[in-house]
Amino acid sequence: MKSIKDTVSIVGMGCCKFGELWDKSREDLIVEAAYEAFEDAGLGPKDIQAAWFGTQVSAFSGQVVAHALKLPFIPITRVENQCATGQDAFRNACYAVSGGFYDIAMVVGMEKLKDEGFSGLGNFPANPGESPTKINTTVQAPARFAQLASRYFNRYGLSPEEGKKTLAKIAVKNHHNGSLNPKAHFQREVTLEQVINAPMMSYPLGLFDCCGVSDGAAVAIITRPEIAKKLNPAYVNVKGLGLSCGYMEFVEDDQYDMTHVEETVHAARQAYTEAGIKDPRKEIHMAEVHDCFTITEMVIYEDLGFSPRGKAKEDIDSGFFTLEGGLPVNPDGGLKSFGHPVGASGLRMMYEVYKQIQGKAGPRQLKRADIGLCHSLGGHPLASFTAGITIIGRA
Repeated sequence: MKSIKDTVSIVGMGCCKFGELWDKSREDLIVEAAYEAFEDAGLGPKDIQAAWFGTQVSAFSGQVVAHALKLPFIPITRVENQCATGQDAFRNACYAVSGGFYDIAMVVGMEKLKDEGFSGLGNFPANPGESPTKINTTVQAPARFAQLASRYFNRYGLSPEEGKKTLAKIAVKNHHNGSLNPKAHFQREVTLEQVINAPMMSYPLGLFDCCGVSDGAAVAIITRPEIAKKLNPAYVNVKGLGLSCGYMEFVEDDQYDMTHVEETVHAARQAYTEAGIKDPRKEIHMAEVHDCFTITEMVIYEDLGFSPRGKAKEDIDSGFFTLEGGLPVNPDGGLKSFGHPVGASGLRMMYEVYKQIQGKAGPRQLKRADIGLCHSLGGHPLASFTAGITIIGRA
């Protein structure tokens, strides 16, 4: 199989402020993110030859992007792959540009969830093949990920108190990072005591262990390196892509251990192979990961090879994943600070890594920022996931 490495460049990115954006339409969010990307790339709507649009429930065709940006009769493909939607849209656009079918393409991720009328992610099917009108209230995400936490604590010998305190440190870290980010939904620090003593959602996960629901959009403009050099000297190259879909292994395999996510392992392996990464703990300088719950981020550390199995607690306690640590994770605040507008989250992560590589991340700027990883994870919790990985780096 061919590698995508250094065959596609990002020349422009934009991201709107995430939040409960009651006063803005879907089109408003797209315009805000897209015109930041246009300005960054020195391009306009008429320069875009094709677009990919990632959204889960906020639009049923690519026409909303054409309407918002007045794109002149170009092909626009709508992509949906649960919480990996934004990264999968980016992946598809990269292959089209790398293959030479288009010179300049746009990727849009957008979700407008607060207007849906649901307190969570909305009325999605509980299982593959089920009617979209069915809600299975017994398998909501907090309860499933709470099982992951309890099983992890048991397997690796953490008392409930130790485990909960460890998870709380992840929430404190991400909220601190988000407090430095003007585009984040939640820009407030929290203390360890606040996280530990917060109202319980599903034991052992409390309120601050869970991400919120937001509206948001992010945009990337991509091309090939030989074109990128003429457009934006600060362009960033794609180094590796990975995507993995599960097969309901939780149901099929009675040995499923419930302390890791195999889809993340496989997607990371694909991306690492393309990027030539042998030791991710040392070679990846930063990561944006899918912290829908604090336990998810903790398990992701191990699934991505950042921490040895069962040893993530030691790295959390040492501050290894903080802004000042050896491998900062979620320097923009993650889903904990941005919430999770499904189609937008993957590109929002990429926006942060892109800015970090360019040295434009403001008070969050990292000392070492040449290559970064973005990770998305979505699906039916602890039954079948889709994991997406994108690695981008300095050209």
